Amino acid sequence: MAIKITDDCINCGQCIAECPNTAIYDEGTLWTMAEGTNLSGPVKTINGIIDAEEEQEPIGIGDDYFYIASDKCTECVGFNPEPACAAVCPMDCCVDDEDHVESESELLLKKAKLHS
Repeated sequence: MAIKITDDCINCGQCIAECPNTAIYDEGTLWTMAEGTNLSGPVKTINGIIDAEEEQEPIGIGDDYFYIASDKCTECVGFNPEPACAAVCPMDCCVDDEDHVESESELLLKKAKLHS
């Protein structure tokens, strides 16, 4: 399951530096699969096939808090014993995203794809 950021976020930015997948973005910021990963060209994601270098629309447009690109989130599986964003969040607003459920083996495969 990916992690999401709730509207309790105070935009402190502590989570951004902790994410090993560069999956956390400031409100309104475009994102790419390539940023912070080894991906290039067409990439199969949980939301379809996209070009790794193509800018993607921000998630939660109009929301005033950071967001996590679920296509890049691995819940820190293979990196840390728990999601790093949740561990450093002073507001406890990094929570499970029930709309993006993945098994540990799926998350490990995603990690390998992102960082191969």
